[in-house]
Amino acid sequence: VQLQASGGGPVQTGGSLRLSCAVSGRTFSSSGMGWFRQAPGKEREFVAAINWSGISTYYAEFVKGRFTISRDNAKNTLYLEMRSPKTEDTAVYYCAARAVSGWSRSSSNYLYWGQGTLVTVSS
Repeated sequence: VQLQASGGGPVQTGGSLRLSCAVSGRTFSSSGMGWFRQAPGKEREFVAAINWSGISTYYAEFVKGRFTISRDNAKNTLYLEMRSPKTEDTAVYYCAARAVSGWSRSSSNYLYWGQGTLVTVSS
């Protein structure tokens, strides 16, 4: 199973950025998926998660109303739309896949991880 995250880069506050995560080697449409991030000197933290169908989503408080997680099961791809990012959103963003269909905010419940994509937000 491979997860390939992309779309990171520099972005200014008030701008927008969309991260993608392409999944191969697994039945993507039956997997709960999530985004996590790790800022320099900090532990990895939960950002957002989505169930297999895309109907059920869950967000960390600090991104509610700004970030949107979605998925396209026909394209085996997970997305994270970042709107009006803040400088504190600067981090390496990781996508992760579960072996079951529901979402989870706990990193220990994810079996597969992508390599991460760096997002740098400047004012």
